[in-house]
Amino acid sequence: MPTGLVYHPIFLEHDTGRMHPECPERLRAILKRLDADGLRQELAAIPPREAERVWLERVHTPRHLRDLRDGVAMAGERLCYLDHETPVSSASESAALSAAGGALAAVDAVLDGSVDNAFCLVRPPGHHAEPDRIMGFCLLNSVAIAARYLQHRHGIRRVLIVDWDVHHGNGTQAAFWTDPSVFYYSIHQYPFYPGSGGPMEVGGGEGGGTTLNSPMDRGCGDGDYLDELEKVLLPAAEAFRPEFVLVSAGFDAHAADPLGDMRMTADGFRRITELVRGLAESTCGGRLVSVLEGGYDLEALGASAAAHVRGLLK
Repeated sequence: MPTGLVYHPIFLEHDTGRMHPECPERLRAILKRLDADGLRQELAAIPPREAERVWLERVHTPRHLRDLRDGVAMAGERLCYLDHETPVSSASESAALSAAGGALAAVDAVLDGSVDNAFCLVRPPGHHAEPDRIMGFCLLNSVAIAARYLQHRHGIRRVLIVDWDVHHGNGTQAAFWTDPSVFYYSIHQYPFYPGSGGPMEVGGGEGGGTTLNSPMDRGCGDGDYLDELEKVLLPAAEAFRPEFVLVSAGFDAHAADPLGDMRMTADGFRRITELVRGLAESTCGGRLVSVLEGGYDLEALGASAAAHVRGLLK
C-alpha cells in the first residue's frame, strides 16, 4: 500500500503577513521539491475535512475555540494577533480546522487499510497550542486532537507521539500530562523557546512516566539525534507498546534554519524517519501518521520534507 499525503489549498490561505516565518511559501516549497524529486506521484492523496467540534473539545477548552473564532472575526481583511507572534486572518480558522481534520482523515486512511502511513502537509502548525492557550504560531493542536480521535473514535488504547521539532511541544505535553494512555516523547534544543521540556518533566499523577524529554545542546546533528533516539526513545516505546504512532514532524533542527541552532541535514531526517517507522512496524503494524510542524528555511524545508517522505515510503 502507498504512503498517503494530506494537502489542500486552504492551508495557503492562512495569511500571517509579510516577513512572518510561518508563511504559505513553506508548503509551496515542499510541494515543489516533492514534484521535482518525483515523489508526489508515488503518494496517495487524502483530502482533509474540517475537524468536528466534538474532537476539538477532547483537547481544547470552549474558551480556546471561542478565542480563535473571535480573533478571526476581528481580523476581517487585516491581521489580528492572538499572542505577540501568532497572527490570524479571515481564513485562519478554516485552515486550522482543516489541518486538524486532515490528521483525522489520515488516521482513518491508515486504519481502513487505504495507506500504510501518511504525511500531513498542513499549516498552521499545532504543537505549541495548549488546551486553553494559542501560542507560538499554533492555533489548534492537530496531533493531540488526532490522538484523542484515535482513542474515542477508533478504540485505540495506547498512542505514542514523537516530536522532533527543534522547539519543545509544550502544548502536546500539557494535553497529556496526567494521562498514562498517551506517551509523549520530544527531542529538542534546550534551553530554548518555549522554555519547557527539561529532563525532569515526566508527567504527573497517573501520567507520571509517560512524558519523556530529550533536551539537546545547541549544535547537535544527525548522529546525536540518532544516538539519542536509539538510546532513549526505542526502549521506552518498546515498553509502552503503542497501538498507533503520531509524529510532530518539524524540520527546524536543520542546519540552515533561521529559528534554530542545530545541525541536522535532510538525510538525517530521512534516517530518523526510518527509525520511527521501524518502531511503528515492530510495535503496531506500521500504523503511523506524521504532521508538519516547523521548518523555516524554504530550501532546507523542502529537502527535509522530501527526505521524510522517502523515509515513510517502503
